[in-house]
Amino acid sequence: METLRELYRIGRGPSSSHTLAPDRASRIFLMRYPHADQYKIILYGSLAKTGRGHLTDKAILDVFPQEKTKVIFDTETQDIPHPNTMDFFAYEAGSEIGNNRIISAGGGRIQIFGEPPTASPFVYPHSSFTELKAHCQKEHIRLWQYVVNTEGYDIIVFLERIWAAMKNSVYEGLEAEGTLPGGLNVQRKAKYLYTQRHIDESPETKTSRLMCAYAFAASEQNAAGGNIVTAPTCGSCGVVPAVLLYAQNKHNFHDSEIVRALCTAGVIGNLIKNNASISGAECGCQAEIGSACAMAAAALAELYEMDMDQIEYAAEIAIEHMLGLTCDPINGLVQIPCIERNGVAALRAHSSFVLANFLTHTRKISFDLVVRTMKQTGQDLFSKYRETSEGGLAEMYKTQSEIENIK
Repeated sequence: METLRELYRIGRGPSSSHTLAPDRASRIFLMRYPHADQYKIILYGSLAKTGRGHLTDKAILDVFPQEKTKVIFDTETQDIPHPNTMDFFAYEAGSEIGNNRIISAGGGRIQIFGEPPTASPFVYPHSSFTELKAHCQKEHIRLWQYVVNTEGYDIIVFLERIWAAMKNSVYEGLEAEGTLPGGLNVQRKAKYLYTQRHIDESPETKTSRLMCAYAFAASEQNAAGGNIVTAPTCGSCGVVPAVLLYAQNKHNFHDSEIVRALCTAGVIGNLIKNNASISGAECGCQAEIGSACAMAAAALAELYEMDMDQIEYAAEIAIEHMLGLTCDPINGLVQIPCIERNGVAALRAHSSFVLANFLTHTRKISFDLVVRTMKQTGQDLFSKYRETSEGGLAEMYKTQSEIENIK
């Protein structure tokens, strides 16, 4: 598995696959052909179908000289190697001088077709939770120690920056008001959730309200094109910081303890990324919000020093009950249902952690098994339920709007 530096990325929303990766790909291609007269970028698959709503063209044109660059949304071509495929062309005096086919593989990662992977080296020797758990139990170490032993102490310094960026995305979101861009006129709700105490509020209601406020805050920052941390993607960026910040504020956990939890969450995200997918275009929203939910549940279990079996069970419960979740953003915007979904997933992560504390000894399903199931489920999903905005809530909303306009 890859370094956690490939999983956690600080960058601009609203989509790791639709803005972070195209931004990276554009910078690489521009460095290769800096003196071209003209550039042409063709977007295919999910990038073509929801790229405008995800601001993909803006991410590209912010890198290339706009007057020399043409972005084409090709929604017809089907023979592509990945749902998030891009073709880059450079020209001088009307003649092509270079081209690259680049895949946005999820979580901001790119793969240049026909070239060795551009990602960091695979540094983790284990590729399943079963193998990893056996190693940790043999060495009498926790998951966060496994991360540090593998990557070196520098990973702690890196994750300290990641945690600071996560908190910043939440706190900025809690202060922001107004309407999110994109045309749906979605009002920011994080500040309202944070400040408006429920009448006769119980401790349980307060927990739900604050956790959702934190998740909404980061997600709304993402939808507005602000800086967030992929965990594991932009669209699911609110889940992990929401549960960890709530726990820190309530129980005064030190940042060093939170960083250990991020190590464990990263291992869970890496396992899903390695054995299934974290890309909504490949496996639907179960791959994004489901993965984030599993990461958050495992992070909480680590934070409270639960044992390895309990950490595994918390992550397994979290993702098992996200199986089949479709990616159907209205108008291709990472707003509806994405923002609320981050709040719901944060609450589910907390519930999964609580259940694991009591029921681990009764479990029948392993984390590895549920990850394989998620991959198969994603492959079986119709393409219109995988980040194309052609089915599900996106299509029903469009149909309803057309009927209302006729009336």
